[in-house]
Amino acid sequence: MNRDEAQTAAPIETGFDTGTGAGRVSALLVRPPDAWLLYVLAHGAGAGMRHPFMEDVARRLAARGVATFRYQFPYMEAGRRRPDPPRILQAAVRAAVAAAREAAPDLPLIAGGKSLGGRMTSSAAAERPLEGVRGIAFLGFPLHPPKQPSVERAAHLDGVGVPMLFLQGTRDDLADLGLIRQVCARLGARATLHVVEGADHSFHVLRRSGRTDAEVLDELADVVARWGRGLAPSAETAAIA
Repeated sequence: MNRDEAQTAAPIETGFDTGTGAGRVSALLVRPPDAWLLYVLAHGAGAGMRHPFMEDVARRLAARGVATFRYQFPYMEAGRRRPDPPRILQAAVRAAVAAAREAAPDLPLIAGGKSLGGRMTSSAAAERPLEGVRGIAFLGFPLHPPKQPSVERAAHLDGVGVPMLFLQGTRDDLADLGLIRQVCARLGARATLHVVEGADHSFHVLRRSGRTDAEVLDELADVVARWGRGLAPSAETAAIA
């Protein structure tokens, strides 16, 4: 049994009302015995919280003492392909953070997610701070549509008052690396950029890179955990003790 398998707790099925009139959505809490941080983890536009990428990230984070609270956006819960309007998505983010606080009131929080999920998290935080959230981690910030380089989608980040972690692949066609660097420079000390060599927007790497997708996922989990320690060092010490 490897480290990931040994440390991962069974997911707890739960759910919450988004407060948008869309009813309840499903959620999954994975809390390892040594949890010291909880990541409120939103899915991307095209795949829900049970996508293998989301499962793999949650399992690897659990092996590092980071619990996860994954959840569905209303459109995904209803089986629709088209994402909800931003106001609905942002309301779902806010409701998810509240549900996560209730599920694990003893754990410090970070939030964010894959692509759209991360962007909607930061959009909600720019509108109004997310209670209890110490930082936002983006698993591939979708800066622009493919082949349409722009920084317009990052304009709202100026209004986010907590630290932000950007994990970005060098082959990401939704985020020109030069532009991401400019955005992070503009944000100053609030932004931390980690570049994943050879990875695309899904964090897939080519065979000729000499790396595997599994190694990239381990890298993502390591970086999120290391960054999280800087936001909640006393919490990790308490969990270990």
